[in-house]
Amino acid sequence: MVQFSNFCISLSTNISNKTVKRSRLSAGRETAREFVKEAKRNELMLTSSGFVNADKSKSSAVGHSKKGKKGLNQDCFIVWEEFGFQEDIIFCGVFDGHGPWGHLVAKRVRELMPSSLLCNWQEAVALNSLDFDNIITNQFQFDIWKKSYIKTCASVDLELQQHSEYDSFYSGSTALTIIKQGDLMVVANVGDSRAVLATTLNDGNLLATQLTVDLKPNLPDESKRIAQSRGRVYSCPDEPGVHRVWKPKLDGPGLALSRAFGDYFIKDFGLISEPQVTQRTICNRDQFVILATDGVWDVISNQEAVDIVALSGERTQSAKRLVECAVKAWKHKGRAAKMDDISVVCLFFHDHLSDPQPVHNTKLNKWFM
Repeated sequence: MVQFSNFCISLSTNISNKTVKRSRLSAGRETAREFVKEAKRNELMLTSSGFVNADKSKSSAVGHSKKGKKGLNQDCFIVWEEFGFQEDIIFCGVFDGHGPWGHLVAKRVRELMPSSLLCNWQEAVALNSLDFDNIITNQFQFDIWKKSYIKTCASVDLELQQHSEYDSFYSGSTALTIIKQGDLMVVANVGDSRAVLATTLNDGNLLATQLTVDLKPNLPDESKRIAQSRGRVYSCPDEPGVHRVWKPKLDGPGLALSRAFGDYFIKDFGLISEPQVTQRTICNRDQFVILATDGVWDVISNQEAVDIVALSGERTQSAKRLVECAVKAWKHKGRAAKMDDISVVCLFFHDHLSDPQPVHNTKLNKWFM
């Protein structure tokens, strides 16, 4: 009788704990959704070309997107100042869809990721019994964000798989996002979009530093994982240098990415949606960061992109100017090259950007003419 009583108490406690946990998770998701609505009402969220600058933050951001020559624009972006109504946090991201439903997958990832990340971050902080204002070290903050990002990306990918309104079996999306909290910047990358930092040197010039890795199937670590999952990495003769992940018998389409959301046809063969998460402590010399889809990086170098943004004059026009220069660069490739979709977000860290030194670059000067 005692054993049965203890069992009932234990079972009741477990059920109660699970119910409380589900209740808290549901409440957290609802709160996150309300935060999204409030951010839109207060004009703190940007999802179309424009500029956003929170009153209580030194940071400002601008975004711009342009359709390529391959059909629908499958790129999109987001900027959310005062993320979760935390004055020192900003969230930015660019998303590059592919496949028949890629434009919808990219937008769905953009919709799901911020609120899910916010919910997971708040839950992680609460589990550590910490108030937001008492998280002191950057390393601790980074660990919290990294765990939250990994959990978020897994839940977003699962949500896409269960979404019935469109088929993401042969469609997917990349996602490159950053969180800037105070002087800590967390970068999470799924796919081949790229983040590039601009830092002032002693001579006044700006140095471009690539913060992310273009996650392609032929990278050693990515290729090893794919092989262990029985996938194959192969470059077709008619696409020299373009490595794709394939099924073991090369049947079906190949994907020129090693990480992406969706694309469930190849998920059992090495493709993953786990983000590569890194950090950087922003210093006074760091001026801005550029997030852009591969439509920029296929035709413009990291340093050229930094110089274009720095020389744009009004920072409200910087993302648009970089997109325009990329369009011109695609035209220089000739008619055979179909311009890809292009999306750019520029996040500035300070109120004012120091005057850049003149750039002696013939190609750059031609783009600015």
